[in-house]
Amino acid sequence: MPVAPEDLPLHATARALLAFLALTFAITWGVIGSYIFLSAEMTARFGQISGSHPLFFLATWAPAIAGFTVVLFSAGLGGLRRFLSRLLIWHCPVSWWGFILLVIPLVFMAGSLIKGGPLLAPMPPEGVGATVSVMFMMLLLGPIEEFGWRGVAQPLLQRHVAPFWAGVLIGAIWGIWHLPAFYLTGVVFAQWSFLPFFIGNISLAVLVTPIFNAARGSLLLPMLFHWQLINPFWPDAQPWDTWILVGVAALVVWWKREKMFTRAGAVTEVVPGEARP
Repeated sequence: MPVAPEDLPLHATARALLAFLALTFAITWGVIGSYIFLSAEMTARFGQISGSHPLFFLATWAPAIAGFTVVLFSAGLGGLRRFLSRLLIWHCPVSWWGFILLVIPLVFMAGSLIKGGPLLAPMPPEGVGATVSVMFMMLLLGPIEEFGWRGVAQPLLQRHVAPFWAGVLIGAIWGIWHLPAFYLTGVVFAQWSFLPFFIGNISLAVLVTPIFNAARGSLLLPMLFHWQLINPFWPDAQPWDTWILVGVAALVVWWKREKMFTRAGAVTEVVPGEARP
């Protein structure tokens, strides 16, 4: 009978975390690396890669695929169903809902204004309908990653370290995981600098940590948070949005310092309903 991750000893949960990371990087770096080092062959066989290419979706879904694999292996189909029930957790302090729905967009708008850009992203020639379509397509990209990052990695790490350090570690790993995309033509990352993006990833992972814990392991809120980061209505504010986010993250960490630097109250369940270690 499968054993849920919560029932495993710490050395076993560490192996589960390593397995998750190994599979995540193998899928993403394998796909993106093939397009970098075997560009002509991959393009000839599968077509030019872009943000809407099926293989780009596969590379983006790697954390979710790895997360599902770890849960299935550890807890079986029943455990996977309970894992997915975390999508239905929406209770959270109103302040965090406001942060996701209002503060995140304001960060992008402020960053864009600082660099002399527009308040909202310019509409494409096809009109607002095309942007709305892209916005909903984005639901199937970045937010799906959260099945892995906050679904599996965050609670496993919080068994070992305080939430702040779990956020920093996931943010650093998240940033490095994106690195090959910066050498890939045809996607937005090729237009950005890696260092501000890497720092931004750490800031974002730290910012979503108190939301995740306040919502008791919800997958819904981190997914909504992630969706706001790639919402096509918000303007491209790189690198100023990063520096603003660093300041916001510092304020949030100070505000929630009692919970960020202690494991008391930190979510450690991957599969709901199981005993904690």
